[in-house]
Amino acid sequence: MSQSGSQAAAFFGDVRQSGVVWLVRGDDGSPTHLAADGTRSLPFWSTSARAQRAAKIWGCGLRVESMPLDTWCDGVLPDVARDGLVIGINWSGPRLVGWSFTVKEVLNRLAAAN
Repeated sequence: MSQSGSQAAAFFGDVRQSGVVWLVRGDDGSPTHLAADGTRSLPFWSTSARAQRAAKIWGCGLRVESMPLDTWCDGVLPDVARDGLVIGINWSGPRLVGWSFTVKEVLNRLAAAN
């Protein structure tokens, strides 16, 4: 399994077990990433430590916040889908890379992680 694949697998297992999702944000909201194909990703992490590493890499006074998994699924994911974004999952490494999934894929993988 690739590094991104193992990070994605860890995400779904971790958040299913803890019931918490972590994000990085600043005063202007959360950073997104625009891929070469024009797809914009909004990243989330499965642990505080993972999100802290991302905030440190990005800098710019970003802070780490958590939210309940139910709030994320019922409140954030519908907004992300409506805005045409995809979800970045446990991005890692010095350049914060990893896999991104559509909202439908995220919900399907969460259901399978039971």
